[in-house]
Amino acid sequence: MAAIRLLRHAPGAPGLRWLGLGPGLRPTRGLLKLQRLFNHHAFWARQRSYSQLRRLLGGSPVVVSLWRGKRLVGFGRASTDGECRAVLWDVVVAGDLQGRGLGRRVVEGLLSHPRVRQVERVYLMTTNSAGFYEQLGFRRADSQVLLVRQAERP
Repeated sequence: MAAIRLLRHAPGAPGLRWLGLGPGLRPTRGLLKLQRLFNHHAFWARQRSYSQLRRLLGGSPVVVSLWRGKRLVGFGRASTDGECRAVLWDVVVAGDLQGRGLGRRVVEGLLSHPRVRQVERVYLMTTNSAGFYEQLGFRRADSQVLLVRQAERP
């Protein structure tokens, strides 16, 4: 089995976003692979278009991905002001590789980034994986209320 490699992308992940680059800055059709990873392993991110993926990557100062050879097997991103707050987004690992510490590698890759590691508070939202994130030091925020405003779409 090929080694699994963590990539730390430049802010906005321009190589992945525009050229589909993967490990070794080689063309790998990375945006297509990210779309497939979301479609197959992230119920909250299914059916994201290329233009949506490009925008979310472009607006993310911290992006990491996990690769086994040319296969994209994990992904995560963070937004942050670099001082007070950061939010982790879209942490996903291919289902057939879950339970092997890869999700931990993605989260630790995000948390160790210089723009994230110094902030006062890191947030994330999860539907089904609270136990996993609690193992990594996250705690439920009972004193806060999650509010959501849905965009009105025609």
